[in-house]
Amino acid sequence: MRSVLIVEDQPEIRELIRITLEFDNYQIDEAGTGPEGLEKAAAMKPDLMLLDVMMPGGIDGVEVCKRVRANPALRKTKIIMLSAKSQSTDRAAGKSAGADEYLTKPFSPLELMEVIHRVLR
Repeated sequence: MRSVLIVEDQPEIRELIRITLEFDNYQIDEAGTGPEGLEKAAAMKPDLMLLDVMMPGGIDGVEVCKRVRANPALRKTKIIMLSAKSQSTDRAAGKSAGADEYLTKPFSPLELMEVIHRVLR
């Protein structure tokens, strides 16, 4: 079973993502801040992180992505950044931080699953 860590500060979005993923038999954990996401990622070494870009707590998604990429124990973890920021500069920042994919909000459950399947292939 593949593991997914959802790092998203909005509980209703985390719930929507969790419900979407439950149909596909993933082991799911959640974090509401960047620091909590880093802590949980180090502990669970997820196959995939779904990472919000804009979060409170002093560490945003771009910084979390950079730190995950700098951790040799997490080098196999795939990262999909989720953001309401849709400018090409935002996408470029996500990609240069090491994200495998960048999905803009709002997205449909179907879009999310397509991107997850593509990244985990």
